[in-house]
Amino acid sequence: MEIIFTLIMLILLQAVLGFDNLLYISLESKRAPAKDQAKVRKWGIGLAIVLRIVLLFALLQVLSVFESPFPRLFWPGVIDAKLNLHGVIVMIGGVFIIYTALREIYHMLSLEKLGHDAGADGAGSTKAIVVRIVIMNLVFSFDSILSAMALTDNFWVMASAIIVSGILMIWLADRVSEFLEKNRMYEVLGLFVLFIVGIMLVSEIGGHGEGVETYLKLFGHEIQPMSKATFYFVIAILVLIDLVQSRYQRNLLKIKTAEVEKAGPAT
Repeated sequence: MEIIFTLIMLILLQAVLGFDNLLYISLESKRAPAKDQAKVRKWGIGLAIVLRIVLLFALLQVLSVFESPFPRLFWPGVIDAKLNLHGVIVMIGGVFIIYTALREIYHMLSLEKLGHDAGADGAGSTKAIVVRIVIMNLVFSFDSILSAMALTDNFWVMASAIIVSGILMIWLADRVSEFLEKNRMYEVLGLFVLFIVGIMLVSEIGGHGEGVETYLKLFGHEIQPMSKATFYFVIAILVLIDLVQSRYQRNLLKIKTAEVEKAGPAT
């Protein structure tokens, strides 16, 4: 009974922590040719599930390798850092996510590309996109796996939770992508959420490692990890702003339509 309860908790944990991953997968898959987008999502998540289990096994065996700090990096007045492998991997992933979000935002603002679907002409390499999805899935999985290891040390329970959550992710990925396709205005919200996720990952470069201190200081200012509460609060504010803005625009459109109808046909 305890194992079943732990399994359910782990599945819920993977689902909550996997939201940002799911959003990235849905947005990144749109760069593939239209006919391959569903296949890209399934292959990307499927391969990531296998590699997550491999990563879980590796972490259980050599956790100290990921948590042990590297030698201190010091450049007076510029950088002072004591990092570990976990923090470096998460930071690289965060920087790449920020780049991805900014790239897509720029794509939306470019008039010559407005209304042009990135996957319509097959410009995106399907294999390259699958590889990016798998790599980023692994980056996202670090925190979820470490959180799972705090609940149990049973490899098979954690592996089962990864498989179940992966299957749910495959099912949800198509639906999230369909929703974004039908409601294109929410893509902007999704990209800014992804941007915040990248910032959160970069901020988590410090504070990893049991019994050791890891940190990053740039120009004398220490980078502090963003708390989960702060992250979810910022996301809630972004969603609220988007909902208010959408409602406001609809009201303005109704007012404008009513004024046009009241003025009557032009003479």
